[in-house]
Amino acid sequence: MREWLIQARKQKGYTQEQVATQCFIDRSYYAQIEKGTRNPSMEVAKKISTALGVNPSTFFNDQYEEPSFLLMLRNSQMVIAYCNLDLEYVWIFNPHEDFESMNILGKRDDEIANNKGTKEIMAFKQEIIDTGMKMRKKIHFPLSEGENTYDVYGEPIRDKNGKVIGVITISLDVTKRSKAKKPPKQKMK
Repeated sequence: MREWLIQARKQKGYTQEQVATQCFIDRSYYAQIEKGTRNPSMEVAKKISTALGVNPSTFFNDQYEEPSFLLMLRNSQMVIAYCNLDLEYVWIFNPHEDFESMNILGKRDDEIANNKGTKEIMAFKQEIIDTGMKMRKKIHFPLSEGENTYDVYGEPIRDKNGKVIGVITISLDVTKRSKAKKPPKQKMK
């Protein structure tokens, strides 16, 4: 079962029929691709990838098929996201529980929440796009349970000609680690 493909389709709000129609393939063939009983040709993988905003090489990377790998990612404190040049979310995996994927796609961070953290991550992503460099930064976000700290790694996504077409970020929630490192407050006498 290609859970990542099913999730990508559902995040876009598409049915199997809609994806198949966009890709000029039969719905039953697409269903077999999702189930993992058929592998698409590279041409079909590219069409599906374009429709769903995923990387076509993912179809041919066996490590993504391992249930333990997906289970590990789902249960981690890690958020993986892809934004276009306008900083709009094209794809997101494992967003914080305050947010639903369907309400994030197609929006910028400042359209989802407007705070210091969202402004900082937008500037971070823009700098990656502008410089074409990989970067890493700790960013603090106000969330329902208080302020969370994320260690954010980002790098540009390039087309086959090397032109930057977006940015991918991997954000790890390090709130508990950050709080553990802070020295205890001393009482004043």
